[in-house]
Amino acid sequence: MANISIDPRYHRLARFHRIQNAGVEKLNDATVVILGCGALGSQHAETLARSGIGHLILIDRDFVELTNLQRQTLFTEEDAKLSLPKVIALKNHLAEINSTIKVT
Repeated sequence: MANISIDPRYHRLARFHRIQNAGVEKLNDATVVILGCGALGSQHAETLARSGIGHLILIDRDFVELTNLQRQTLFTEEDAKLSLPKVIALKNHLAEINSTIKVT
């Protein structure tokens, strides 16, 4: 296993023999595009942010509405009250989860 310095939050991921430090570095360098930030897209974005993907590109033209909240679990009543675009609300929440990733 290469002696690469990784963010401590990914230490347990790097211990998996098929990933190791080199795999964590690949995740940190990766870019993923998510088309649609509703129920599935927002959950995938959260998982990818937590896993260490380096850059997420979010694409959605919809706004958060109160009727979204029962199935789009990353959004809040405040997001709906402000009628935030889903990509903006999601970007804000992802920044709270992992401040090291780039979200476009």
